[in-house]
Amino acid sequence: MTEYNKMAKGSFTSTGSAQIINLPFLPGYVEMINYASVATPANHGIPYAQWSSLMGQGFATAMLFNATPVLTTGVVTSNGISTFMAGELFQYGPVYQHTGSTDFSISAAATAEITTTSAHGLVTGNVVIFQNLYETTTTGMPQIAGIPFEVTVIDSTHFTIPWNTSGSNYTAFNTATSIGNIGSFKQVLYPYLYSPGVNVISSITTGTTTTVVTTDANSFVVGQEVAFRIPTVWGTYQLNSLPDTLIPGSPIYGYVISVTPSTNTVVVNINSTGYTAFNVNQPVNSVPGLTFPQILAVGDVNTGGNQISSGSMLYPPPQVNGFNTINGPAILGSYVNNTSMGFIIGSGSTVSDASSVLVGSAGNVIYWRAFAHDISLP
Repeated sequence: MTEYNKMAKGSFTSTGSAQIINLPFLPGYVEMINYASVATPANHGIPYAQWSSLMGQGFATAMLFNATPVLTTGVVTSNGISTFMAGELFQYGPVYQHTGSTDFSISAAATAEITTTSAHGLVTGNVVIFQNLYETTTTGMPQIAGIPFEVTVIDSTHFTIPWNTSGSNYTAFNTATSIGNIGSFKQVLYPYLYSPGVNVISSITTGTTTTVVTTDANSFVVGQEVAFRIPTVWGTYQLNSLPDTLIPGSPIYGYVISVTPSTNTVVVNINSTGYTAFNVNQPVNSVPGLTFPQILAVGDVNTGGNQISSGSMLYPPPQVNGFNTINGPAILGSYVNNTSMGFIIGSGSTVSDASSVLVGSAGNVIYWRAFAHDISLP
């Protein structure tokens, strides 16, 4: 029977790291072709691989070349192909914290840099959250705990976050020397569940227009109407939508006039000349109850003023950070729900050849097909 089967196909250029594929359904069978490996047979190459949900998560069967090179077979038993389904709340990866000789530190610098003693396993664009960043009972960096940060990876043991920790109220943090060896971070696996999202602000430049940098990717577009929630202690509180001193009860909103996604930068048409300077140098003793400064879209789907109808850029489904969501046409006045699902092609090696990488080498083009069958028999 095929009445309710779902099928999808696509391709991507491998980075050598695990690849996430978003789909409008949860597949039960996945197959892939590495075009470069088929075109140029070489030792360790995996030209074909398959996975069935009946195998279990992280498994796969593969065809691979030996040194001759002659095509043979093998299986992947971990970090192979698996499915995922994001919920309505954040889901997290493993916790990185002090365990034996495994530690990490955060520098007090204009752009905070994190150094780990073991491979952090992150790639640029991943989002992480820190917790328990007290170096002593009165020092450290607990001011940034709980903020979602998009990371920029330097190498396997170094990455940066978009936050200035050079202020006098920040002290370099190290889990190896912190009180009780506390401190941890973990990856947010599916950070963009709704669009437009609510973003924490890391810097504001005032002037005839206002430039805002957010700690992780925002989904704003030119024409988007936005509001601010900035507690007084952070400065630039004059941007807040309420209260409106001229028209009580009428909120003040701004409009996005420029977006630079690569730097999470958005420019708003609010003249903030003379406003209080933005200040991330918050004291440690303010942390209990500290609320972060935020920029958010005002109610509507992220249309930038574009109508949602057949032939418009939001029909078929809207995208969130480059990925199609599972929704049909969005409705003005609502948020886009990006409760993601799909599958992941991991970097697992075959049992028979530990040097063969399922996802291929950086630059390889991978073609895939995914299926959700209406009947699955044991």
